[in-house]
Amino acid sequence: MHFNNIIIPQKYSKADKQLALREKRIRLNLTQKQLADMIRLQKYGDRTIRRWERGESSPSELVFHAIMNIPEMPSFKDNSKKDWTMIDLFAGIGGTRLGFQLTERVKTVFSSEWDKYAAQTYEANFGEQPAGDITKIASEMIPDHDILVGGFPCQAFSQAGLKRGFDDVRGTLFFEVARIVQDKRPRAFLLENVKNLLSHDKGKTFKVIKHTLEDMNYTVYSSTFRARDFGVPQNRERVYIVGFCNNQVTNADMFAMPIPPKTRTCVGEILEHNVSDKFTISDTLWKGHQRRLREHKAKGNGFGYSLFNAKSEYTNTLSARYYKDGSEILIEQKNKNPRKITPREAARLQGFPEEYRIVVSDTQAYKQFGNSVCVPVIKAIAEQILKVLDANGK
Repeated sequence: MHFNNIIIPQKYSKADKQLALREKRIRLNLTQKQLADMIRLQKYGDRTIRRWERGESSPSELVFHAIMNIPEMPSFKDNSKKDWTMIDLFAGIGGTRLGFQLTERVKTVFSSEWDKYAAQTYEANFGEQPAGDITKIASEMIPDHDILVGGFPCQAFSQAGLKRGFDDVRGTLFFEVARIVQDKRPRAFLLENVKNLLSHDKGKTFKVIKHTLEDMNYTVYSSTFRARDFGVPQNRERVYIVGFCNNQVTNADMFAMPIPPKTRTCVGEILEHNVSDKFTISDTLWKGHQRRLREHKAKGNGFGYSLFNAKSEYTNTLSARYYKDGSEILIEQKNKNPRKITPREAARLQGFPEEYRIVVSDTQAYKQFGNSVCVPVIKAIAEQILKVLDANGK
């Protein structure tokens, strides 16, 4: 959390702080641990919050007023009427929803996410608790909607052939997408996945997915995009699948994937200043990274850690396993071991706005942003989808 430009009014007494902090946390709908994680306290920060609320100790004036200045309405809560409705499947922390919501044209009427920590982050930002495991939610329990979005996990389609239809996808999480598309008939959908989906099982997996969607009478488009081509300094490449229901959208042929602006970027644009030493990797870990790099080089492969600095054009892809050792993205430091990126820097690498709240531990934050999507890419595709829907009419 940033403490810059915090206005500090008159001083509060210790007793006043004790009561004000507890009441503020309750209004924010946060646990003591979530508040501690949100303001990036060190390990066992929830104990610190607990001591503050009991009056056993007291935060500095700067930290106290930073907490008191946190907006109490979730930054991306949206109750207003919009032109189009959407559901958010395998929602994660809402990156895909956010891309559509930033168009100011789309309202989300349902979301589903099974991971409890991701759901906490989702609720803190959108003011809504996602429904749980989508495999246990009947289609009739899902509201009608215009657009379906989802970044379904790519499970192995080892039994998938080319029979077409649900028999090829049962037992995979893509089946849940197909089931809801068939039952609810949204006008359009956007699905996101790793680039390797295209080559998985020699291309058979993607053919099954595409044919399944086409057999439900949808016109299907797909393309791969890199985050760094949309103004975000990360070399993240993903495949995006867009579809339009032929029974409801008669002008699907006018759809075109967005043209990447290829805005020049550099890693310095996402770096924080005065970063805590806790993100600097230990001597043991640093020596281990260097040793493994030498071993890989001796074997003739390219695996190993990757160093970046403020002048680097972009980083490697942020992964969900980043919390383990940070090897894919290490930031150079003068006269120090390299450091991992911070959770806020991870958010920026995915194009999340500064007001997006991080209310989980560093470990969970790395997992969540590593599993999420590049928001600017989603927004660009959303705008193209909306052009088709607008031209088609309700």
